Amino acid sequence: MWRKFVQWYQEWEREQMAVLACPSLASRTPLGYRRFIATGLAQLSEIERQQLADFSLKYKGSKIWIPVAWMALAFSVTGLLLQLALAPNFPLHKALIGANAIGFTCLTMWIGAWFNYRQLSQRMVRALGRTILLAIVGGLFGFVIAMLTGDGGMEAELHKIPRIVGIIGVGSVLLLGVPMMLITIFRNRQYASLTAALQRDAEQDRLARALSETQLRLLRAQIEPHFLFNTLGAVQQLAEQGAPRAAELTANLIAFLRASLDEMRSDTVTLADDFKLIDAYLRVMHVRLGSRLRFTLVLPTELAQLRLPSMLLLTLVENAIKHGIEPALRGGEVTVSAEQVDGMLHLRVEDSGIGLQDDVVDGTGLSNARRRLELAHPGTATLSLSALEDGTLAEIALPVAP
Repeated sequence: MWRKFVQWYQEWEREQMAVLACPSLASRTPLGYRRFIATGLAQLSEIERQQLADFSLKYKGSKIWIPVAWMALAFSVTGLLLQLALAPNFPLHKALIGANAIGFTCLTMWIGAWFNYRQLSQRMVRALGRTILLAIVGGLFGFVIAMLTGDGGMEAELHKIPRIVGIIGVGSVLLLGVPMMLITIFRNRQYASLTAALQRDAEQDRLARALSETQLRLLRAQIEPHFLFNTLGAVQQLAEQGAPRAAELTANLIAFLRASLDEMRSDTVTLADDFKLIDAYLRVMHVRLGSRLRFTLVLPTELAQLRLPSMLLLTLVENAIKHGIEPALRGGEVTVSAEQVDGMLHLRVEDSGIGLQDDVVDGTGLSNARRRLELAHPGTATLSLSALEDGTLAEIALPVAP
């Protein structure tokens, strides 16, 4: 018997939690009291459902029986004290049963008001009237049972009915009506305060997103002429030198400009497209620097479609050329690689140039890159520079975003 009750309770609990999470499931519950309760839960506001779901999770399963046992003990002690103080001749078992019945009835109604305050506030008078009426009916039913099972005659006890109705009415107002009204007023004020706070947070999030998008557009606007003028400067230098590789340079330059203009106007790009852009840029720089520049691109196939902020990796590559390879008489090699480790995408630009210089760490390009990473991945992405034995390593770590 107990096992069947536990199974029923667990099934009913799962059903109610499912309705709290998805109100539309209420229509799929079995007809009867379960459908009635589920429909009531579905009619709660989203905040009320979330609050009730949190409460239900806290006291899920057997956890509910511990506070129930403590409440039963408290009600029993109260009933015992009242019996000793007010009616020593009243049967003890009836005092304990009555105290627990009244106590758990009040507790159930208070909890119902605590989690159903929105609807209760709309029909407070009707709800209180119904509650008082049910309390009177229940009290009279108990009185009749006690009268039938007692030793006194029915006629001798009938004159007590008006007095009992009055006591039950006043008691239900004091124990149920007033507390439920106070709970409803308090919880509705909480609801209004919480709703206003959520609206403020939503508005702040919207403004923050708009500001971030504006800042990203401004940062890209700073990047565009930066790359374009540097590239055109390389073309000018080769033209002045009468370089015989003008045709190759022009082809690489066209490929670079086409890729860069498309990428500059996108918030994010795939690694495959970004590496194509970097390859075109390095080919332009190779024409300019000749044998002083060597480069290697390493992009695993499985990472090709991962996305990252546009022009970000190219900033590090250009930084390696400008501050590492160009100042070195011997030139050097640039290696660009990508790797996924523990859900994070690691992008590395390593050069074997003159090494890490103090004025590079806080340069405009790297400052922009760090700011864009913070805007795109607040608190989760990093950009670091470290000195190698022969050169510099720039590394970006950001969450994997397919």
